[in-house]
This record gives sequence, structure tokens and C-alpha cells, in this order.
Amino acid sequence: MSASYRKERIGALIPTEFANRSIDDLKKLCKELLDSGIHGLCFSAYEKDQKPGDTLSEAQVRRRLEIMKPYIKWVRTFSCIEGNELIAKIAKELGIKTLVGAWLGKDDEKNRQEIDALINMCNQGHVDIAAVGNEVMYRKDLTESQLIEFIDEVKAAVNVPVGYVDAYYEFDHRPAITERCDVILSNCYPYWEGCSIDYSLLYMKEMYRIAQEAGKGKKVIITETGWPGKGTPLGGAIPSIENFMRYFIQTQEWSKNDNIEIFYFSSFDEAWKVADEGDVGAYWGLWDIDEKLKFV
Repeated sequence: MSASYRKERIGALIPTEFANRSIDDLKKLCKELLDSGIHGLCFSAYEKDQKPGDTLSEAQVRRRLEIMKPYIKWVRTFSCIEGNELIAKIAKELGIKTLVGAWLGKDDEKNRQEIDALINMCNQGHVDIAAVGNEVMYRKDLTESQLIEFIDEVKAAVNVPVGYVDAYYEFDHRPAITERCDVILSNCYPYWEGCSIDYSLLYMKEMYRIAQEAGKGKKVIITETGWPGKGTPLGGAIPSIENFMRYFIQTQEWSKNDNIEIFYFSSFDEAWKVADEGDVGAYWGLWDIDEKLKFV
């Protein structure tokens, strides 16, 4: 990882000063931060015509991990089946640590496959942190007791920290789940709450504080945060390439200065997300759908 990141230069950028920075200046700052190394990225493996449910190939997984490798210490995955199990295996070969997630939803058969695969991957040494579900409570796909049963099952079967991923406030609202987690895996998105880019870092810090208080001393990791580069505004949150870069700079500065572990969302753009999130869904990646870095 490059040592070109200069903390004093990035640290001087408070929101009012961004107005005096050109797009080229912001790209340069983003690239310096990326070159200096970031904690981790959420892994987007699906190519142009793919979507969840399609099987990932070893070639596409390896190619994208090799693109990311110079910049990250950790990678986060969202599923343990349909080729997603290859991500952690190849990442470990490349010297990248893994936060591996089992995707849980309303399909009991798929849930069983995911949990069994997660346990197997942990016992094969491919997992550093295990995540049992992602935003299951937010989507209301399972009951609390059902989720807790899965968390307890995985904890009893593996020897790595086990947690559950959801929006930061769910850990405050659902103490029974929070109590079961070894680590608090918190998604923090000022964008999805309509926050202006000017206040987004302050808002994310407050989200993090809420998760910390709910965790009562447990480690808190931000498992997702990001800002879309294109699309329809949401309240005061405006998607644009400028705001996309501003958010990345502010987030990574905070991560480096305060030692906050953040998995940035996301690595690559994914076209399939438009169906779930509207037009902004396709534009969260640091690399575009053709695997071109947006900072050059």
C-alpha cells in the first residue's frame, strides 16, 4: 500500500472548503486515500447481466479481488452459496481478511444452505468474522427468535467472532439480538436518511455512537456506508460524482484518524440493484460496471 496519503492535507477539508476544490482535485485526493490503503470494501461480484441467484465463476471472483487487493485489508461478502463461497477462499489466498455473511430471508431451504455453508467455511479457515444475516430485521424476513436461533447455532459451531448486520438503530431497538452478537456489525447510511452531504459525516458519527451505546462495550464495525454517484435525490441527499467523492474522502479520513473499521459500499457498480433501490442503486461502486476506477 502506498505511503502517499498525507493526513494533514486531507484533514484540512471541512465541508465549506470542498466548494473550492475542482473535480480533478477531488479525484486526486480520493486516489491518494485509496493508494494509502483502506480498511475494507463490500464485494460486488455481479457483472452486467448478472443478479443474485446467478452462479459466480471463479474467474470473475479472482479478477475482481485482484483489482481490489492493493488497496484493502478486508473484504466483506453477503452470501455463502452460488459461487459466493469462492470469494473468501480466494481472498485468503491473496492475504485479504474476510467478513463473511450468510444471506437469510424468507426461503427456509436457502437459509439452511447458507448457514451450513457459513459453518463449513469457518471450519475450513476461510472466515475471520462471521455475519449471520444482513438487514433481516429491517426487511422483516424473520422473527427475532428465528434469527437468534441461527446466531446461536453458528456460535456453537465455529471459533471466530459471530455477529449480525443491520442498520445501526436496530441494535438499540433489539437488545436480545445485540446481546447475542460478539461484535456489532452496523450499516450507517446518511444518504438513505436524506441527509445533506454537508452534514453527512456528523450524522454518521452519531449513527456509530448509537450502535456503540447499544453494544455496551462490544466492538462496533461499520459494515456498510457510501454515497451514490448518480441518480434521483432523496430529501437533502443529492447523488453526484462530487458528493460521491466528498463522502469517500470524509469517511476515509475519519476511519484513518480515529481508527474506525469501515467496510465501504461498494467495490463495483451493480446494475441489478436498480430494481430494489431505484436509479441510484447502480452507482455506489469505486469502480464502474466495466471495472474502471472512478478516481482517474
